Amino acid sequence: MKKEINRWAVLVSSMGILMCTGAVYAFSVLAGPLSAARGWTMAEVMVAFAINAALGPIPMILGGFLTDKGWSKWSTMAGAVLFGVGFALAGTATTLTELYVYYGLMAGFGQGFAYSGCLSNTIRFFPDKKGLASGLITAGMGGAAIIAAPIANQLIQSIGVADTFVRMGIAYAIISFTCSLFIKVAPKDYMPKNMNAAATAAANKPVVNKNWKEMLQDPKFYMIILMFAMGAFSGLMIASNASPIGQSMFGLSAAAAAVYVSVYSLSNTMGRIIWGAVSDKLGQPTTISIMYSVIILTFL
Repeated sequence: MKKEINRWAVLVSSMGILMCTGAVYAFSVLAGPLSAARGWTMAEVMVAFAINAALGPIPMILGGFLTDKGWSKWSTMAGAVLFGVGFALAGTATTLTELYVYYGLMAGFGQGFAYSGCLSNTIRFFPDKKGLASGLITAGMGGAAIIAAPIANQLIQSIGVADTFVRMGIAYAIISFTCSLFIKVAPKDYMPKNMNAAATAAANKPVVNKNWKEMLQDPKFYMIILMFAMGAFSGLMIASNASPIGQSMFGLSAAAAAVYVSVYSLSNTMGRIIWGAVSDKLGQPTTISIMYSVIILTFL
């Protein structure tokens, strides 16, 4: 008889990995000092973040394919280490091209790979709590800046921005690699023991499944992509520029701006957990409508 997989250990390990790759949300703390140290404009430095964010969807698709093949553990491990190495090498960049390759391409590709592997595999362990599980996993990524922002600011003050990239990147590679050792591949049609009747019925509820070709022919797919893009961009616009906004518009010091980034990330993290849990109760369409209404009101 096979030993029952501890799905919560897989969830915590996935959160640990995404807390490392989620350091991209603290880039605004590093961007200003990097611009000053290398003599690059902020616009030039922010292109690295744009490449990182734009590249992400490509390895996510490939990571999803590998997860379907049962290779999520290895794709996650490779992506996590690649992200850490790319992040560390960004500190050695002396030209914009090197920065774009290291932080944009390498770290971006690694982040997407790790994100896809962690999310798609771990959710399969929670057919009874999909919303909460996905919220907790992505909370790891959103919460990364809570820790990374003040640490990065402190390191920049003591050892400079270049060495900060190197040291943090090495730490991310080691931590995420260690966490990936605890990742287990979700068995097909996994059902946890002791799941209550209501949860079992919901998990077994018939759904319409389509292959990727049928999906691309469905107009609803493109509407979902558009909605996801708008939701992601609205957050990334703020996350990638939070520190410069705080310093230039509100006169915050670098340390205070780092705290501002941490507060923003804490809210981001809690939102992922809360809305994930709410979606299990109200359903995804209703929850999404409420979320987008909040975003619209906030931007207004």
